[in-house]
Order: sequence, then structure tokens, then C-alpha cells
Amino acid sequence: MINMNEVIETNEMIEKENLDVRTITLGISLIDCIDPDIDKLCAHIREKIEHRAEKLVRTGNDIEKEYGIPIVNKRISVTPVGLIGSSACREGADFVKIAKTLDDAAKNVGVNFVGGYSALVSKGMTKAEEMLIRSIPDALSATERVMSSINAGSTRTGINMDAVRLMGDVICETGKKTADKDSIGCTKLVVLCNAPDDNPFMAGAFHGVTEADAVINVGVSGPGVVKTALQKVRDKDFEVLCETVKKTAFKVTRVGQLVAREASKRLDIPFGIVDLSLAPTPAVGDSVADILKEMGLEQPGAPGTTAALALLNDQVKKGGVMASSYVGGLSGAFIPVSEDQGMIDAVKAGALSIEKLEAMTCVCSVGLDMIAVPGDTKPETVAGIIADEMAIGMVNNKTTAVRVIPVAGKKVGDMASFGGLLGYAPIMKVNGFSCDDFVNRTGRIPAPIHSFKN
Repeated sequence: MINMNEVIETNEMIEKENLDVRTITLGISLIDCIDPDIDKLCAHIREKIEHRAEKLVRTGNDIEKEYGIPIVNKRISVTPVGLIGSSACREGADFVKIAKTLDDAAKNVGVNFVGGYSALVSKGMTKAEEMLIRSIPDALSATERVMSSINAGSTRTGINMDAVRLMGDVICETGKKTADKDSIGCTKLVVLCNAPDDNPFMAGAFHGVTEADAVINVGVSGPGVVKTALQKVRDKDFEVLCETVKKTAFKVTRVGQLVAREASKRLDIPFGIVDLSLAPTPAVGDSVADILKEMGLEQPGAPGTTAALALLNDQVKKGGVMASSYVGGLSGAFIPVSEDQGMIDAVKAGALSIEKLEAMTCVCSVGLDMIAVPGDTKPETVAGIIADEMAIGMVNNKTTAVRVIPVAGKKVGDMASFGGLLGYAPIMKVNGFSCDDFVNRTGRIPAPIHSFKN
């Protein structure tokens, strides 16, 4: 039973500590929309999304008002378009037409984003999937709410270096095509290794082929709540520190479980998972970096940062798993630069480099997220950064991702502004030594020896 003290405590988390449900994401299968005629395919997609999601935003708003729990985003994820469009698309422009259809449908039902302009190419690319990847710059520059992701590696299959190298070109081209908005198109594009089927967080969200026809996933967040809890146990030992994080994560996840169950019941759509990810925002006090500082670090990037982040990530997952029978997605701690004021401050102070961020990704939930780099960064260098992060995910059997933003016309020390939850970011220095000959090799990096478990 929930007692009054717990109700008061949760209210304080919401009112004073930035606790929110970051997203209700409705996953929609588009497999039954497949048609060899591109116009019919787009019509089917629009019809299904608008039918399935017509009550999503209203339901989210109703739950928000009734329970007093902020629900920041209402989103949709769909079956990877690389699969759905394979029989209808004869050229890149056909895929762009699908992107525009997704964008229009998202606007019509009122959601913030739609994810799934995606391809799963960890072992190889079909002609259609390669066509979709090459169309990404045009698709993201022509739409507002479409998010794109490419899964280019996995522990079981290795890393598709042809896809990684191609993504270097695609990311740089996307930056150029949205140069008038500080290359914002790149903020909607992520390259993943070991992508989960049930991820509600953008830009990596898509509706996996193992999922039901429709499913409700909820992503909750609460860096401010964890930081406030840790303020009360300053100078205590690691056991107390761990218990505090774990108990707080449990309470935060219960809020997500409540919202997910309510949304599922009201929409008559199965409940999928709660993703408990400490996903920061640019708001002061809503920062993973501030949690690390509360643990005893002067700045993220100081010696001990990776150990502190490992502790945080593990205890968040342990607390979350006990709070819901269905915890999934990416659950843990995000360490984006632009979306976290504390991380931005650490970069400005010289405490954080891309190399240190990469080391931290060995123990966090995602990877190099929202990293702004100079606009003249070579595609080969971007591909090398992606390859390094894919290798961390592959060898450690975890999800990793790269969302890097070559900001057109900007250099190290400049700032890029993206607005809203995307925030702003300092342009970070990239290692200037060449990896061209390495990333220009064709083929794939094989799966590690420990992947053979059959």
C-alpha cells in the first residue's frame, strides 16, 4: 500500500526536483502497411498511425492532469522504414516521401517526434536499406519531427564497417543540409550497436519486429531527484550511497509504472516496458553531471568519474528492476553534452574531452550522445568515432550509440544552439590524426569470440 508520506515525497520530487515522465511512446507496427505501390504504402502508413495514435496525446494530457505528474513528450515509434519501404522504393526520393508522410501523421496526431526512419544493418545492407541511409540528409532536412537511427553492429554479428563509413558521409551531409539551424538534423540521427527493440527514447526509437502490433512504452527520468537524495548522505560510505540511489530509482520507476499502466488501460493497448533512464535536460538541477559532483567529484572528467558513473548506472538498474516487472529499453544514466548543463560546464572548464566521454560510455547506458564537433570534421573521422563506440558495445555486449553533430561553420570554442530539450553545446575538439586508411577498408569487423554461445 502507498502511504501518505510516500505521496508527499513524490509530490516534492515533482515540484522541486524535476521528476517527470519523459515520454509515453506508442510503438506501432507498419508491417501490414507494406505495398509495392509507394502512394498506397504512404496512404496505409498515414491511416494506421492516425487511427492508432488519435487518442495518445489527449490520454497523456488527461493522466498528467489527474495525477499531477508532468509528461514531457508523447511520441511514436514505427517499424524500421528500411524494411517497410523495401518493395515500394525505387530511389531515395521514395524513402523521403515516406519520411514526409510520417512527419505529417505525427503533426496530425500532435506528437513531438516519430522514430523509425531506420535500418538494421549490423551484418549487411540490402539495396533498399542503403538507399534509405543515403536519403537521410534529404529526409531530415525536409521534416520536423522524424527521427532516424541505424543499427550498424552487434555482439552476435560484429560491426558493418561499410555502413559505418557510409554514416560518416551521411552525418556530415546532414549537418550541411541543416546548416541554417546549427546542423540540427544531426541531433535527430543516431548510430547504434546492439539496439534494443523496445527503446522509447529518441533518436534511437523504433518499433521492433519482435513486438506486438502496438505497445505502450514509458520512459521516466529523475536526475534532480537522485541528486537531492544524495545531498542527504554526504560523506557516508559506499553502502549508504548505493542504497540511496537504489531506493530513489525504485520510487521514480513506480511513477513510470503507474503512468504506463494507466495509458495502457485507457488506450486499450498492451503495456510494454518502463525505461528508467536518468535523462537530463538543460534545466538547472536536472543533471547527471551534478549527481557525479554530489558523489564527490569536482567536475565530471576528474579521476574517479568512470567508477562513479558505473556505480550510479548499476544502482539505478537494480532499483528500477525491483519496481516493475517489465523494465527495458536503455535503463541507466545518459551522459549527453548538450542536454545537460553540468556536462556543458565541465566541457567549458576543460575537464571533459571526447576521449574521456568515450571511456565513460563503457559503463553508462548509451554512448557519445549529442556531441558537437567542428563543421569541417572529415567524414572519415566521424566514421572512426562511430567505429570506436560500436566496438565498445560489441565487446561489452551492451547498447552503445553515437549522436555526433558536425556543426556547419563552427569551430572549437564556439557554441551551437538547438532549442528545447536539445539545449545547446560547446564545439568540442576532435583528434586531428587520420584514420582514413582504416575506415576505408571494406567489409565488417567480426564478432568477438565470446559471442559464440550456441
